[in-house]
Amino acid sequence: MKMFVHGQWVDGQQRIDVVHPFDGSVVDTVPAATPADAERALSGAAAGAALMRDLPAYTRSQILRQAAQRMAAREEELARTITLEEGKTLAEARTEARRAAETMELAAEEAKRLYGEVLPLDGASAGAGKLGFTLRVPCGVVLAITPFNFPLNLVCHKVGPALAAGNAVIVKPASDTPLSALKLTEILLESGLPPLAIQCLTGSGDALGRQLCGDHRVRKISFTGSADVGRRICELAGIKRVTMELGSNSPLIVMPDADLEQVAAATVATGYSNAGQVCISAQRVIALGPIYESLLDQLRPRVAQLPTGNPLDPEIRMGPMIRQRDAERVGQWVEEAVAGGARLLCGGQRSGNLFQPTLLADVHPDMRVSCEELFGPAVAVTRATDIEEAIRLANSTRYGLSAAIFTRDLNHALQFARHVHSGNLQINWGPAWRADLMPYGGLGDSGLGKEGPKYAVEEMTELKTVIIHGLH
Repeated sequence: MKMFVHGQWVDGQQRIDVVHPFDGSVVDTVPAATPADAERALSGAAAGAALMRDLPAYTRSQILRQAAQRMAAREEELARTITLEEGKTLAEARTEARRAAETMELAAEEAKRLYGEVLPLDGASAGAGKLGFTLRVPCGVVLAITPFNFPLNLVCHKVGPALAAGNAVIVKPASDTPLSALKLTEILLESGLPPLAIQCLTGSGDALGRQLCGDHRVRKISFTGSADVGRRICELAGIKRVTMELGSNSPLIVMPDADLEQVAAATVATGYSNAGQVCISAQRVIALGPIYESLLDQLRPRVAQLPTGNPLDPEIRMGPMIRQRDAERVGQWVEEAVAGGARLLCGGQRSGNLFQPTLLADVHPDMRVSCEELFGPAVAVTRATDIEEAIRLANSTRYGLSAAIFTRDLNHALQFARHVHSGNLQINWGPAWRADLMPYGGLGDSGLGKEGPKYAVEEMTELKTVIIHGLH
């Protein structure tokens, strides 16, 4: 595929192979954008921002709604593209494609809701006789830097609200998974979006990031990825608005009154989806002593029996990781944990990019599989003595994106909700749950700002205050 720059589909002198993570076959190729391409994208977006600012909210809403309908009609094509470039199972890819269309529909609705408010100025000592109100206006150019693990829906969570708010957007998709973003760009253009309103640059973030993030024409950066990269982007950004959706190592607390079959089902569903390559994947299970071994007995067979392999096979529940080096890293961390005294209950083997679903018990909180972001298909189980220790262990991290608890005790549920430092808190399900309309974002090193179309639109607009002193 070609990239879309300054209103045109363009090629490049150098091209990048997009490979299927399962077998390494080349799915397609895309251009490697150059600094000159980035400059053309920036100038095009600046012109596009002026067009979008004057485009009525109704028209923006109609464009996004048309795009959502076209996405729904092409769901199977989009799902297959996701599977081929990213490696998640076709069933998971279909879910992502459906969610992406819903995200665009939500953005279409929010385009009509850019409300201001009337200010009660007569409540101020000098405000009598004056009228004040606020206006919400677009930032201008939004830079959307997106990750590989949800190559369509996470692009929609940035592009949809940016356009709904009346901005132009530059999309820089992950270099491993650019095809879904390019197809979304096609769909938006077919739906009537002004060509200068979107740029889609393919290539290395290392080659393009400094130029794009530091440019004064970019007024808002929305990034999803690692905490280390997010920190560098914030340093480059200067005085810009930023939304950072960064790392995590989500805990799941299991209390003695929990239904262990439900816990085991939720742990498998939220710990191994997309081969564990989900920011809010269940990475750490903190189980209280009385049910610790019983929970392991429930988990072990479920994890061991997960069918893995070719993600295009409908019988497969877990596909490969995105890159072999990532699978190798997961293997190293698992080996470190076992050498340090953890029990390997199942999994631990790698074949190419495919790392077998892995379950570890007796994991010490200082082990990397517990205290860092694993981003792979392994779940670490740690014992706690009471709710206070479980909360302390849940909080023993620099991250705070999502956390969960299983309990039937309302007091324990509220204690968890009040005292666990996390932006998303799940009660009686695993941490990997998100409705696309909800506010989504983390605490600590998990980032800044919120996504979800309603909340992202607020992050992608600025507030003006207008005071009328009288008509003289």
